Amino acid sequence: MSKDYYKILGVDKSASQDDIKKAFRKLAHQYHPDKKGGDEARFKEINEAYQVLGDSQKRSQYDKFGSTFENAQASGGFQGFEGFRDFSGFANGHNINMDDLGDIFGGIGDIFGFGGGRTATKNRPHKGRDVEMAINIEFIEAVFGSEKEIAFEKNTVCDKCRGDGGEPGSSKEKCQACGGRGRVLKVQRTIFGSMQVEMACSTCGGEGEFYARKCSKCGGSGVIRERSSLKVKIPAGIADNEVIKFTGQGEAGFKGGVNGDLYIRVKVRPHPKFTREGYDIHSRIHISITQAVIGDKVDVETVDGTVKLSIPEGTESGKVFIMRGKGVPKLHGYGRGDHLVEVVIRIPKNLSRKAKETLKELGI
Repeated sequence: MSKDYYKILGVDKSASQDDIKKAFRKLAHQYHPDKKGGDEARFKEINEAYQVLGDSQKRSQYDKFGSTFENAQASGGFQGFEGFRDFSGFANGHNINMDDLGDIFGGIGDIFGFGGGRTATKNRPHKGRDVEMAINIEFIEAVFGSEKEIAFEKNTVCDKCRGDGGEPGSSKEKCQACGGRGRVLKVQRTIFGSMQVEMACSTCGGEGEFYARKCSKCGGSGVIRERSSLKVKIPAGIADNEVIKFTGQGEAGFKGGVNGDLYIRVKVRPHPKFTREGYDIHSRIHISITQAVIGDKVDVETVDGTVKLSIPEGTESGKVFIMRGKGVPKLHGYGRGDHLVEVVIRIPKNLSRKAKETLKELGI
């Protein structure tokens, strides 16, 4: 009975080769028998489907013959398809590129026992590591923004070899272990039996050549550890625990790869008088009973300085007054939030007899 390989991988017939590879990766991770909850039968079926759909020529033949794909193969309807049933490709001595397997199974370790399977990938240019750090700023700095100078350690390009890894003046030599190919064939025993696999040469790291003398400053890595400093701009309106990204300010890339990024998490220290909710600022003021009864003008501290606030007569404790546009600048927009002021009436503890009588007469 023929199988629907598209259905097995969960992709449409119009899926791109990249989409098919992504689907295979995901399912292979999910059903690998070495993982908890894995399914060996399903895993083999997924691999079988990928060996056809992952190859553009085989996929074209499969699409052409449709449900008669297997019969056409048996009768010679097309050439070049080697079945992947139960990993028969391995058993029959076909070569397997370990970079592909390393790419697919990298997240679950060297499941096939090929310790050097991904060495070549590691020696190709790749992005440098990202750097993460945190800085503390004051409440007012978060409101109006500020500029900070930070210092941190990171890998930078070696200034002696300029990231090449070789001692200046040293020449590259052809690797004798692999004949300059960067790849070697080995037979490995795995959970699926013996396989002949193509692996990165451990002598040259998959490059086919190496420097006769490694850089004396970086040891051939192309990078050195240095303390770096950077002036960073904290935008106005940033909130506590937000992260700012500085592209390319992370560690140096490997073998000419791009630099990583710098991520700074901002920690805002609490203010003794203000709290923040979104872009609004909250605070309290205390007034006397007299001020509450007959009204008054009082000084209110804001992030912009002292502002006069009119308290109307008959104001009750807990009343909130809104001072428009006196809050936090909006980080990704225009304008500012508001400043909300809550009134708290001070209740005197020691009153004279006359004061008590007066309050009774007023009905307070």
